[in-house]
Amino acid sequence: MDILMDETTAGVLAELEKTQKDFWNVPRVTGVLLNTFVKMMGVKNALEIGTSNGYSGLWLAKALKETGGRLTTIEYYEKRQSIAIENFKTCGVIDVVRPLQGSACEIIEGFDENEKFDFVFIDANKREYVKYFELIKPHLTSKAMIVADNITSHAEKVQTFIDAVDADEEFQYAIVEVPGGILTAYRG
Repeated sequence: MDILMDETTAGVLAELEKTQKDFWNVPRVTGVLLNTFVKMMGVKNALEIGTSNGYSGLWLAKALKETGGRLTTIEYYEKRQSIAIENFKTCGVIDVVRPLQGSACEIIEGFDENEKFDFVFIDANKREYVKYFELIKPHLTSKAMIVADNITSHAEKVQTFIDAVDADEEFQYAIVEVPGGILTAYRG
């Protein structure tokens, strides 16, 4: 399951995995899936809602370095974002990362209409998932993919989001049984 990572990044990821529960990080299998999706799709512009300490962002940014892409990542808490930025610097991916701090809804509402993403990873306030979906939809390319975490672990809180994706004829989706559960939705 592991992919080849440079020694520094492998070490940082291993350290971050020790604090997974403190920082609400995705499990390693989800990180590997995110990395794989980005490389398979040749993603150029990715958006992450919920940076935390940068664990999932590292998996995304490492793949984006290979595809020539960029990651915009949003974190509400300044302390978490500063930790993430240090991790991005240590692992040599800060040059492909645009970290934004504040309310995800407010930041996305402020995006220019020309700001487009072909990949979005959602792992933030569970009750706002449906709002994120509504706000990012105009910023998605025609063949974009959305991955959302905690779909089974927080099923009640994310049900409105699942219902919105299910009702949207532009998307096909599946719920993947990894720890916490992820929803993968493809706009095709």
